[in-house]
Amino acid sequence: MSIWSRLGDFLERTGATMAGLRDALFQLASSERRRDITFTIAMIALSAKMAKADGIVSFEETEAFRRIFAIPEAEARNVSRIYRLAAGDIAGFEAYANDVVRLLGDDPAMLEDILDALFAISKADGAIHERELVYLERVAAIFGFDERGFARIRARHVRGSKADPWLILGADPSWEPERLKAHYRRLVRENHPDRLVARNVPEEFIAIANDRLAAINDAWNAIGGGAKAAPAGAGQGR
Repeated sequence: MSIWSRLGDFLERTGATMAGLRDALFQLASSERRRDITFTIAMIALSAKMAKADGIVSFEETEAFRRIFAIPEAEARNVSRIYRLAAGDIAGFEAYANDVVRLLGDDPAMLEDILDALFAISKADGAIHERELVYLERVAAIFGFDERGFARIRARHVRGSKADPWLILGADPSWEPERLKAHYRRLVRENHPDRLVARNVPEEFIAIANDRLAAINDAWNAIGGGAKAAPAGAGQGR
């Protein structure tokens, strides 16, 4: 039985109440697929809450959500119900974010995966709106990321000339070439999609890993593949 069907069955048994969704986060998370299910519910709930942040649920954001999760047509009803429950839940997004920390706080990489997925959904309509950015920053703070950590994640989702490659890499122009190269290689290993598979991240999120690795490689190329030279001001504000 799929995650979606299991969630749907659970909500049927609990009467599909608003509180039932958060109950599911804990009751289903005790199963053998704990992380898959926790990750999935967290993304549905936090995505729904983010959609309310700017008051507009765009078609592009909805489609991005469906692409990331590769939702089968047969499960669309269950997913829609869960999404509506999360959007209408009287509990604020902070409650869901804290639930995620309670269950996944020992895995900061998983928390970063969730933030990356939220960014991907947010920018699907062509821009990350100010209220969405405030929302994402508050979620990141609950997850334990400081300002620099959040800025690094955010930078991966800013493309073109505005992106700071040093910030994306979490590196500094003053580093020696060998140190910089070793740092880059470690980032590639840690963020390779195969590493996510080994961590039992749901398969649907491999696309997020591919985007993250692409941003890292773009940043590496932008600094000249290890060149120490950097434009004036590069690496500041970290």
